[in-house]
Amino acid sequence: MPQPRAVVVGAGIGGLTAAVALRRRGWRVTVLERARVLEPVGAGIAVAPNAQRALDVLGLGDAVRAQAAFSGSGGLRTPRGRWISRTTGEAAAARFGGPVVLTRRAELVDLLLGALPEGTVRTGTTVTHVEPGDAGGAPARVTSERGTLEAELVVAADGVHSPTRAALFPDHPGPGYAGLTAWRFVADGPATGYEPHETWGRGTLWGTTPLAGGRVYCYATAVVPPGGRAPDDELAELRRRFGDWHAPVPQLLDATAPDAVLRDDVHDMPTPLPAFHRGRVALLGDAAHPMTPNLGQGGCQAVEDAVVLAHLATAEGELAAYTGRRLPRTTLVARRSRRVAALTTWRSRPAVAARALMFAATGLLGPAAALRALDGIADWRPPGADQRTG
Repeated sequence: MPQPRAVVVGAGIGGLTAAVALRRRGWRVTVLERARVLEPVGAGIAVAPNAQRALDVLGLGDAVRAQAAFSGSGGLRTPRGRWISRTTGEAAAARFGGPVVLTRRAELVDLLLGALPEGTVRTGTTVTHVEPGDAGGAPARVTSERGTLEAELVVAADGVHSPTRAALFPDHPGPGYAGLTAWRFVADGPATGYEPHETWGRGTLWGTTPLAGGRVYCYATAVVPPGGRAPDDELAELRRRFGDWHAPVPQLLDATAPDAVLRDDVHDMPTPLPAFHRGRVALLGDAAHPMTPNLGQGGCQAVEDAVVLAHLATAEGELAAYTGRRLPRTTLVARRSRRVAALTTWRSRPAVAARALMFAATGLLGPAAALRALDGIADWRPPGADQRTG
């Protein structure tokens, strides 16, 4: 039997994980990336226990766990600093089999690239057309300015505004603005120390989470019209919105350069796709199910997709099992994340006060109560988890 061929469109975390997973399953893999240099989009990423177990199948889970920096307590606060609810790393480990690991996206990308042979990723290559082929019949074809590649499998990992998705499902409404804009940056940790937290204001949110090496990943969201940009710079915009919040928020802003702040509108897709495949093409990650960041599961679900796809894909191109396994799960995760995002958009004083009382009541039940949003998500285990290929 000739070695089956796979072409992955997009070299983000989902696409690279798919490349590693497929190669471990005996596929000959080529990754096409339109950017000329692989510079990960976004500052940090939460790798929850479900994604860690998916990476275990590839022999990479322990390398991610080694980057864990959070072992104490943290929780939810008000802008003035009052704690509403708390949780601990120990509670997460007891509930889900391990803590959530915060790491820099660049670190995870480097880890995945290190598991691929040199030359697997072709940068500066824009895909212009994908022919899906037929399961059990004609191969798929991927056309770029460098020519056309045939493959038994094409993985569309080309992001939230996926051209491949739009071409394969032209009647689907696609993603839309979720009502939130997000800012992200990495800074040096404050000398005074801090406890990890998310702080919810009136239509605003701030998060401070530790990274390895004493660094801090900061993220913020606000309810603003889409497509906006600060009149000066995004750091100045964060100062206007969050500069008078509790410590260490002002100190972190003071320690950050303006060009370190990323700003992006948040998109999700309330109407799920009818399938995650067409012909020999499988969609994964944001191309298949863009979601709000409020559960920290966007990247995690892409990693799950990749490992499940590699487990189920065959040279004959049968992908219905992949859709059957991933569409219901990611729809549930995206819906749950959307509900949390909606809570962060409340702006009236009575609604915000009622929200704080609701979370405070939940906090009385103990640290594990704050983790309930991830029940059925972070405890997921991949197929073949007991057969690591590392």
